[in-house]
Amino acid sequence: MDRTALERHIRNTPVEGSPAQMRASFLRLAHPGGTPDLPSIETVGGCKGRWFGTGSRPIIWLHGGGYVFGGSDSHAAPALALSKVSGRPVFIPDYPLAPEQPWPAQRDAVTSVLHAIPECDVVGDSAGGHLALVLAAMHPGKIRRLAVLSPNTDRSGLSTTRKLNSATDLMNDDAQDRRLSDMALGALPSTDPEASPLLGNLSKLPPVLMTATTTEVLMDDTLLFASRAARAGVPLTLQVLPNLFHMWHLWPDALPQAHQTLKAVADHLT
Repeated sequence: MDRTALERHIRNTPVEGSPAQMRASFLRLAHPGGTPDLPSIETVGGCKGRWFGTGSRPIIWLHGGGYVFGGSDSHAAPALALSKVSGRPVFIPDYPLAPEQPWPAQRDAVTSVLHAIPECDVVGDSAGGHLALVLAAMHPGKIRRLAVLSPNTDRSGLSTTRKLNSATDLMNDDAQDRRLSDMALGALPSTDPEASPLLGNLSKLPPVLMTATTTEVLMDDTLLFASRAARAGVPLTLQVLPNLFHMWHLWPDALPQAHQTLKAVADHLT
């Protein structure tokens, strides 16, 4: 599948409706050719999930999907690609989903995984990036190195691209992002660092790689966070790619930029 066909597939597979409908649509969206054979479900630290690849020094990938959809099934392709390029196993926890289990169920479930895999490296994309940043700030030293791909970092109104880029981001818009946030984080004030990691104490974060694209809704979430983290003394690498859409890394077989991003993640974690 080339980029033109992928963009057509994205437009023809809207993620909308009830939570159950969104979950089914997102899984179809992530796998244009149909869901592949997946590894068996295993349990780490009391949280179910899937391992991709083999080896030592595991990587934990916290999947995106607004805390409402997504899982080890939707993120199989990038996890497998990351395992191949890094030579390391990747575990994707199937943390609880909202609205059935709102925040902090996700935070607590993954905290147990971090205790089970000490001094691990963590990748998080979108909402999973938000989760990774919250956990890294709450548990200094638990995460050795961190890579976050287009994370949600600000719900306080500082970001300008949430509205400006809603027309140019095939995978996200401000209204959808707010709807998912209300389902998952509705009880949290927007200025709480667990809702907006940008506003928290960033000084104890591990070395971080951040990526975003110029045309996505969450570009400012990345740029603002990178600026504050760097000022706080966090070793940080920032990559901003042109003219892509949110969660481009889901399709490493269709987009060369996705494979390049995963190679950068592997290099950073190594």
